[in-house]
Amino acid sequence: MSGKADPRPGDGSTSRTRLDRGRGALGPALELVHTGRAPTRAVLTAELGVTRATAGAVAAELEALGLIRVDARPGAAAGSQGRPSHRLAVAEDGPVALAAQVHADGFRAALVGLGGRIVATAPGCETVDADPAKVLASVVAAGAELLRETGRRCVGAGLAVPSAVAEPEGLALNPLHLAWPAGAPVRDIFAEQVRAAGLDGPAFAANDVNLAALAEHRHGAGRGSRDLLCVATGHRGVGGALVLDGRLHRGSSGLALEVGHLTVHPEGRPCHCGSRGCLDVETDPLAFLTEAGRDPGPEVSLLQQSIDLIRHHYDDPGVRTAAEALIDRLGLGLAGLVNILNPDRIILGGLHRTLLDADPARLRAVVADRSLWGQSGGVPILACTLDHNSLVGAAELAWQPVLDDPLGALTGRP
Repeated sequence: MSGKADPRPGDGSTSRTRLDRGRGALGPALELVHTGRAPTRAVLTAELGVTRATAGAVAAELEALGLIRVDARPGAAAGSQGRPSHRLAVAEDGPVALAAQVHADGFRAALVGLGGRIVATAPGCETVDADPAKVLASVVAAGAELLRETGRRCVGAGLAVPSAVAEPEGLALNPLHLAWPAGAPVRDIFAEQVRAAGLDGPAFAANDVNLAALAEHRHGAGRGSRDLLCVATGHRGVGGALVLDGRLHRGSSGLALEVGHLTVHPEGRPCHCGSRGCLDVETDPLAFLTEAGRDPGPEVSLLQQSIDLIRHHYDDPGVRTAAEALIDRLGLGLAGLVNILNPDRIILGGLHRTLLDADPARLRAVVADRSLWGQSGGVPILACTLDHNSLVGAAELAWQPVLDDPLGALTGRP
């Protein structure tokens, strides 16, 4: 007979055994709570395919790490029977990721918690220096100040830039609207500034529309989609991204989905790529203002000027005609992408979201008429729903190591 006492229900060794069995479930469990797909322990148990006891041990460990909160005594819904399941939510006072975004009209820093929740933002800056090191030093300094003010733990940092970012080097290949040199090593520069600021965690960088798509897929208009196409115009140019089977499609070197260089108006404006009539120069804010016969002013960004013009002056014949021209060109580009990619959902951001809101029937009709798969049943076309989705997506990069291995990322334990 062994001299060791048999573990009893509720004994610490039993709980540890359950946790050890569920160690591989910590990351998947955290991702389920992070994306809102496991609001209760019962749902978590079912999604993970583990016992209720193991799911309870996993949830308790994530709570001990300060990542989630478990409500063991939730109120029962009216008319429900039986004991309600423990409710799960991300910890509102938990760690955060530092998110940074740089675009043609400025830059911004924010702290983003689990669940894609923006905890704090620094005032945006409207001046972007031609030296990326100076800009990234400023944005990291703003983020570091937010961390000091809030006292939050930082798990890492992510940067969104309006350029294709080549992997594995992390080079911004075409930051044309920033006046940065082509091929600037933005990831290394950003990581150096993060370390210089004394911040913990790894640093990442990626294209802003890719990150917007990632954020929308996890927390916004793309949630529940398997094959999601995102097309957006920010302050200048047009970008695209594709989430395939739940994962961001980057291509062989991070350069996939440069949709801005689809030709949609063969006799149109010259594009910096060497072609003419690309989405990039036919459906961005500058193209709209030019089409509407408006001279861009210096007061606010081109994007905001365009959005304001459509929202407040759509009854102006010149504004309506310009918007319809851009809708037709955008629809033509989307139709070609539908034929090639066969997505189950399309989401639009920036000025494209405003064009969709202005005349959804026209845009959907163009896509349906010009695409083979669109004619067979229609692809849902929706507006992006998250404010600052590229910032949220940048934070997702920093959160990913924690989602992959919460215990290892936060404690260093293998």
